[in-house]
Amino acid sequence: MEEIKFALDTFYAVMAGALVMWMAAGFTMLEAGLVQKKDVSEIVTKNLGLYSIACIMYLVCGFVLMYPGGSLIEGVIPSIGTSLGLSTGLPNEEIGIPYGMDYSQQADFFFQVVFVATAMSIVSGAVAGRMKLLPFFVFAIILTGFIYPIQGYWNWGGGFLNAMGYSDYAGSGTVHLCGAAAALGVVSILGPRKGKYGYDGSVNPMPGSNIPMAALGVWILWLGWFGFNGGSELAVASEGSAIAVSQVFMNTNMAAAGGVVAALLVSLVMTGKMDVTMAMNGAIAGLVAITADPLSPSGGMAILVGAIGGVIVYFSILYLEKSGIDDPVGAISAHGTVGIFGVLAVSFTGGASFVTQLIGVCAIAGFTFIMSYLTTLAINTVMPIRATDEEQDMGLDVSEIGIEAYPEFK
Repeated sequence: MEEIKFALDTFYAVMAGALVMWMAAGFTMLEAGLVQKKDVSEIVTKNLGLYSIACIMYLVCGFVLMYPGGSLIEGVIPSIGTSLGLSTGLPNEEIGIPYGMDYSQQADFFFQVVFVATAMSIVSGAVAGRMKLLPFFVFAIILTGFIYPIQGYWNWGGGFLNAMGYSDYAGSGTVHLCGAAAALGVVSILGPRKGKYGYDGSVNPMPGSNIPMAALGVWILWLGWFGFNGGSELAVASEGSAIAVSQVFMNTNMAAAGGVVAALLVSLVMTGKMDVTMAMNGAIAGLVAITADPLSPSGGMAILVGAIGGVIVYFSILYLEKSGIDDPVGAISAHGTVGIFGVLAVSFTGGASFVTQLIGVCAIAGFTFIMSYLTTLAINTVMPIRATDEEQDMGLDVSEIGIEAYPEFK
C-alpha cells in the first residue's frame, strides 16, 4: 500500500510539473502575440533560452540554495552547494532538506524548476521589444540560479518568512511577485521602446502582431495553472488530499473566470468597448490572485478574489503606462500588483496575519527589485542591454536572430 501511495504521489507531482512546464508555451504565445511582428522570432528564442537556462541553473545550484541543509545566516542566507549530483542513487536527505512526503526528490526538483522558469518568463514579457538577447540570458542566469532561490528559501525552504507564519500556497509572492519585481528592476534601467512615448509624454499605442496567438497563450496558461496550483498540494493519494486538490482546481478555474468578467466590465464602463487584451490580462490576474490561497475559499469567494484581481490589473496597466513604465504585455501589473493583492488576501481567505503577509510582500519585492536592478546595472557596464534605435526600427528579429517570424509581411 505504501509503495502504491509513493508511486501515485510521485506520478502526480511529475504530471503537475509537466502542466506547469507547458505554461512556457503559453508565455511564448502570449508575448509573441502582443509584441510587434518584427520582434516575434526574438521572443520565441528568448523563451526557449530562458527555460533551458532556468533548468540548468536550478540543477547547478538553485535547488540546494532554496532547500539547503543549513544556512550561512539563519533563516536569511542559505548555505551554498550544488544539486548536480541529484540521482536515484542518493537518499533525499543528501540534497536539500529532508522530506516528510512520500514522493521522489527527482519529482520534487522537476516540479520546483518549472516554477523558476515561470518567474523568469514574467521578465521576458516586460522587456520585450528593446532588450538585447545576450544580456537578457546573462540576467536569467543570475535570477534563476541565485535571486529566486534565495527568496524562495525564505518561504518554502524553511527561512524566516516561513518561521513567521507567512502563507503563500503556490506562489503569488514567491513566484509571481518575484518575477514582476525583477522585471521592474530591469525595466527601470532599460527604458521604454522607441516610439512608445511622445515628446509631450503622451502614450502611443503599439498594437500586438497576433491577438488569436496571444489568446491561445492565455488558454495554455489557464490550463497549466491547474498544475501550478493543484500540484502545490503535493499529494493526491489519500481521501483528504484528493478532496483538497479538487477544491484547488475548482477555485483556480473560478478565479480566472471572475478576472475575465471583471476586466471586461471595467473596460466597457471606462471606454464603451470590451478590450480583449484586458480580458486576457484579467484571466491571468484572477489566476495570480488566487494562487496564494486556492484551497481555503469557497467557489464563490474564489470568483470574488479573481474579480478583484481583474479590476486591479486594468487600472494598474493604465497607471504604469502613464508613469513611463513600458510593459508590452502587462506582466508587471498582472503578476506584481495583483500578486501583492493575492498575498494580502490570504489574511481574509486563509486567516493569515495581515502584518506577516505584508512583511513577506516587502521582503520578496524589495530584495528582488534591488538585486535585479544592481545586476542589470552591472551587466550594462559590460555589454549594452538596450537595442539601439536603429535596431528597434529594424526589428530584433533581424538584428538579433537573423530570421523573421513573418517574412511575407513587410
